[in-house]
Amino acid sequence: MRILMACAAFPPFIDGGGPISAMMVAKLLISAGHDLEVVNVSGEDKHEIYDGVPVRRLKTLNIDWNYRLPRPGWKKLIWHALENFNPRAYLVMRREIRRFKPDIVLTDSIENINVATWAAAKSCGVPVCHILRSAFLLCWKASMRRGNDNCERACSSCQVSSYGKKVFSRYVDAVIGETDFIMGRHLEHGYFPNATSHRVPGVVSVGAQKPRTSAPATPLRFGFIGVHDPVKGLDTLALAAQRLSDNPDVTFAIAGSTESDYSKSLQQKFPATNTRFLGWTKPADFFPGIDVLVVPSLFREPFGRVVIEAFAHGVPVIGARSGGIPESIRHGVDGFLFEAGDDAALARQIADLAASPEAIPALSAAALEAARRYRPEIIAAGYDAVFAELRPDLAVEAETTIRAAGNAG
Repeated sequence: MRILMACAAFPPFIDGGGPISAMMVAKLLISAGHDLEVVNVSGEDKHEIYDGVPVRRLKTLNIDWNYRLPRPGWKKLIWHALENFNPRAYLVMRREIRRFKPDIVLTDSIENINVATWAAAKSCGVPVCHILRSAFLLCWKASMRRGNDNCERACSSCQVSSYGKKVFSRYVDAVIGETDFIMGRHLEHGYFPNATSHRVPGVVSVGAQKPRTSAPATPLRFGFIGVHDPVKGLDTLALAAQRLSDNPDVTFAIAGSTESDYSKSLQQKFPATNTRFLGWTKPADFFPGIDVLVVPSLFREPFGRVVIEAFAHGVPVIGARSGGIPESIRHGVDGFLFEAGDDAALARQIADLAASPEAIPALSAAALEAARRYRPEIIAAGYDAVFAELRPDLAVEAETTIRAAGNAG
């Protein structure tokens, strides 16, 4: 099928897991035989092939495109207002749809590329599939947090400021969530009333990784990798580490950028005796150097991609019962779960595991087996099943072609 994939963000502009996930989906679909082009807003106007993926870069469709950078309050208000429907985005995306003539429009997140894309596709008679990666459609901050607490539901101010997004979600024909959690969060608020819903998790390559075959030497190495932000639960991990500062069987390795003031403050929160700060580190270099990954997020992660990345390296995970994280971890099989924010419970879990290093090989083998559920061919089949529902005519045509080729052979 011809797929126009409109992305909120796409490499090389990486400020989190979203752009990386979008790139992985694009490559996955191209490898599965689809004719795909990415459209994304990046502040410039050009066509390019980026890491094997055709990309159409657009100049900003809103008043600016890099909403991560500091900007005055009036600009923020206008930007958020236009995200509920941007006439310019409608016209530009309608032009791009007519140019590429796709069989399906796939939106991967929606910031900047705009909910107007859904209306533009509908006006051109092209079915729309949307991938949920955050709560941006529900909450203007995309986090559904107020202060230090998670919101049980979208507050009244977020519902008002997101009304247009909800209205335009009626033009989506199929919606994909990486977890039941992020899917349910939107459906319970009345989004995507005309769409079929599908759970298709993220993809990870297992490669030739092998499980740990023997108990590691003590002290056991517990690690964290990711953005250094309070919502990631690093203060919970720091408090747990303080509780274990006299435990000779435990060490901690913290990877991630150390440039922010918060990140710098962490070095005073963790015990210096058993903690190393690695700075920015590639996952491929990080995971072989730890025995257990800790994912202590306070924020309700839509998916928690780092969990399956750890599994792909044969590393078990201790994760918070937060958002979609518990959907990936089988407690006592390939990892363990604790209540988000409970540093005492986390410390007990770490101490119990450090006291039983002989459990690591079985946990590692189970983690690697779990990672195989996210293999490219399995996830590609999940997307193809959704696309076949959207375009049964093309699915039948493809099946007929395959059968004809088989008979000819």
